[in-house]
Amino acid sequence: MKYMLLAYGAEDSWTHEERMDCMAESTQLCHELASQGKYLGASPLHPVATATCVKMRGSGRLTTDGPFAETTEQLGGYFLIDVADLDEAIAVASRIPAARKGTIEIRPVFELSGLPAIDRLPAIGSKTDL
Repeated sequence: MKYMLLAYGAEDSWTHEERMDCMAESTQLCHELASQGKYLGASPLHPVATATCVKMRGSGRLTTDGPFAETTEQLGGYFLIDVADLDEAIAVASRIPAARKGTIEIRPVFELSGLPAIDRLPAIGSKTDL
């Protein structure tokens, strides 16, 4: 079963050193999951202020810059995993460092047939990063 683990937290709750430690620990978790055949992808996101929303209304397109919602927590990153069941997804989510200061939302992935397969996601820091 595939699950998307969404990491939410207040962007200003991490010091630079804590953020670097979080990314290092998360990377280690990704390698461990990959060695078990459970890793499908993961990445932190740039700050919410860099986001853009697109809405289509009739034949018109509306784009707006972020941030958008008056919330204390923002989506900061994700893990995409393939595990046996929700209990195993919860076990993985509890190991994500971002859970210490925020929330990890677990969502089952609804798989659609006919979508193109992703062979390999670019590594963080690669030239293909935006």
